[in-house]
Amino acid sequence: MRVITGSARGRRLKELEGQETRPTTDRVKEGLFSILQFEIEGRRVLDLFAGTGQLGIECLSRGAAKAVFVDQRTDAVRLIRENLALTELADRAEVICGSALDVVARAHGTFDIIFLDPPYQTGLLEKALEQIAAFDILNPHGIIAAEHPADRPPVSPTETCRLHRTYRYGKIGLTIFRRAENHRNEGETP
Repeated sequence: MRVITGSARGRRLKELEGQETRPTTDRVKEGLFSILQFEIEGRRVLDLFAGTGQLGIECLSRGAAKAVFVDQRTDAVRLIRENLALTELADRAEVICGSALDVVARAHGTFDIIFLDPPYQTGLLEKALEQIAAFDILNPHGIIAAEHPADRPPVSPTETCRLHRTYRYGKIGLTIFRRAENHRNEGETP
């Protein structure tokens, strides 16, 4: 597992041992960053269910302003920090050990890109999409990239965050949601 391009191009990232973490495959990762290639520079990124941190690290390598990594496993959090040190990108990163849903509920600030790759069959993808919508943490024109089983694409979390497209990579699906409107919950200022 390597960083595809940018300042950390070619750096090999460490992986977690065991079967509890399912890193994004190279094929899906290449497809995802082909889709996002012009959307990353200067943006704030949230990598929920971060695992090894490879998606957020790829964004930092490509010029994202900041990335927040969230995982509830202490060994994953330790590994993300090691991978950030290996790629020399830790200065623009924040790593949080905790429940993704709790972090969304108490998020300080909003994000331009949110990655969702929870363990399949847990229902966490749908819950995370609901939380993101409820706490309104996706910026106008923001993007949510959700990885899921190809035969079970998620539905749009709100009317302001619309399904852009679902891609299929064998048994893996990748759904992109885009928030097109400058819409905030009532009572908030943009």
